[in-house]
Amino acid sequence: MDIRSLSSSHSQNLPYIHKVGVPPKQSLVKEITSTLKETFFADDPLRPFKDQPKSRKFILGVQAIFPILEWGRSYNLAKFRGDLIAGLTIASLCIPQDIGYAKLANLDPQYGLYSSFVPPLIYAFMGSSRDIAIGPVAVVSLLLGTLLQNEIDPTKNAVDYRRLAFTATFFAGITQATLGILRLGFLIDFLSHAAVVGFMGGAAITIALQQLKGFLGIKSFTKNTDIISVMHSVWGSVHHGWNWQTIVIGASFLVFLLFAKYIGKKNKKLFWIPAIAPLISVILSTVIVYITHAEKKGVQIVKHIEKGINPSSVSQIYFTGDYLLKGIKIGVVSGVIALTEAVAIGRTFAAMKDYQLDGNKEMVALGAMNVVGSMTSCYVATGSFSRSAVNYMAGCQTAVSNIIMSIVVFLTLMFITPLFEYTPNAILSAIIISAVIGLIDYEAAVLIWKIDKFDFVACMGAFFGVVFASVEIGLLIAVSISFAKILLQVTRPRTATLGRIPRTNVYRNVQQYPEANKVPGLLIVRVDSAIYFSNCNYIRERILRWLTDEEEQLKAVRHPNIQFLIVEMSPVTDIDTSGIHALEELHSSLQKREVQLILANPGQIVLDKLHASNFVNLIGQDKIFLTVADAVLTCSPKLAEQLI
Repeated sequence: MDIRSLSSSHSQNLPYIHKVGVPPKQSLVKEITSTLKETFFADDPLRPFKDQPKSRKFILGVQAIFPILEWGRSYNLAKFRGDLIAGLTIASLCIPQDIGYAKLANLDPQYGLYSSFVPPLIYAFMGSSRDIAIGPVAVVSLLLGTLLQNEIDPTKNAVDYRRLAFTATFFAGITQATLGILRLGFLIDFLSHAAVVGFMGGAAITIALQQLKGFLGIKSFTKNTDIISVMHSVWGSVHHGWNWQTIVIGASFLVFLLFAKYIGKKNKKLFWIPAIAPLISVILSTVIVYITHAEKKGVQIVKHIEKGINPSSVSQIYFTGDYLLKGIKIGVVSGVIALTEAVAIGRTFAAMKDYQLDGNKEMVALGAMNVVGSMTSCYVATGSFSRSAVNYMAGCQTAVSNIIMSIVVFLTLMFITPLFEYTPNAILSAIIISAVIGLIDYEAAVLIWKIDKFDFVACMGAFFGVVFASVEIGLLIAVSISFAKILLQVTRPRTATLGRIPRTNVYRNVQQYPEANKVPGLLIVRVDSAIYFSNCNYIRERILRWLTDEEEQLKAVRHPNIQFLIVEMSPVTDIDTSGIHALEELHSSLQKREVQLILANPGQIVLDKLHASNFVNLIGQDKIFLTVADAVLTCSPKLAEQLI
């Protein structure tokens, strides 16, 4: 194939150089369809429906909504045995936790149990994870409680507070389901892993500090969640507010719970010990208080827990009035956080068991269970990492373990709740403290520091925002820093100068490979991102700065000036009109310096747009090459002679 050479005097001696062809023209409809498919249907969810009869498509459609109908056909006694053990184990863990988490949300204890009865049943039918255990979790309970009490005082106006909680739960479910149905699950990925680590760690510290009220027996406690207000409240009541009997009960069982967790961590086969330790603690502490009548000596107890299953709460949800918008706002925030936690947990265990998890299907399932939950006196439920880990280690096989857990909670609500009357608040505080300690992932923070310092700033920003300000401020900082990082990476993409690796035809970053040699008379620059309106001016200025720096160095050692600027465009995935305009300005600036612009390996989308804008005609078709090596061979006669 003939080529047009920039240096015709040596074109006959060049090795074969493949010409960069014009990409085939796509129709507008096909281009839009392709873009939408990759954006919203990257996992190709309709593949199973292909070439299937209508009856089969209907069955597959129902199975897509209710996965239990698919895996339920192969369910057997062996799987049930594993699910039964796992379900009973996580039930023993969830019952005491639920009572404590309800207090975090400033709700009566039974609402925590309600939220571990209905939502897990809905999820078992609609969810695609085999390992996730559903119920209230510490972080979401704290977040919900904090946001709700900013609007309504839970002690002075408990009825409206509870109604707003159900309203927030309803709109949390609507948010989650909408994200799944519209296949917008990728939006939750904007909250970076580093920000989530920091937020979770800060939330764990805040939750633990909040438990000092019950742990120390303090009756008058601050409603603020920041560490300064909490410590001021704790030390301000040291002489008249602390109850030594409460402290003895709380401290003793906290040591027991932490020791149980230590045993389970050291020996994975003993996972059941930390799982049943909270229930054992509740039983023993309740018996001790009942026998000693410690409640008469200032030990605060749970008192009455409503008996019976979830009452309907449809009529209590605000669909009009002043609290509607507040419920929507709180619901969206808590729903997204709950979704982030659940999807992360689901993906973790799916990877461990090597099966696919449909993120959008998960969102629909989580949304549906919270919508139904809001109508049955539940507050926001999601996947619990501690319970899911126990569920996994207990040998769960399917979501039936959630059904088993729901049945146990149902029996508890129907028959056992009166027995919790003498349960001390201190033991619930101890259970929550031991549970949230695991959310402080200092090893992940150290790893983030080693890998990416900006990520570490995001992590610490979220952490200190939660600890020293509030959960909302910490969340806002986490989201803000995550977006700031995206904007920084988009507006300030990396660029690099390339050199030739000795004895090869490969061109790489001279900073990464110091032995790479620069080619005389040529400057090779690589742009490591798409070129958009947000970064095109920076890219143009950075390339010109590379050129200026290079020319100054050459001038200092009296070497010949740069004649060709080769831009390696392999990493450039896309370009817009502003980007093309910036390339035109770059070409104009280079002409004034008597430097020719060469492009190497632009992708199909980029090349198509360069042709559509006539930029290719501006610089010349013969100045676009398949590889950097081809461009160098054509532009540098001396190097070509060495290689031939």
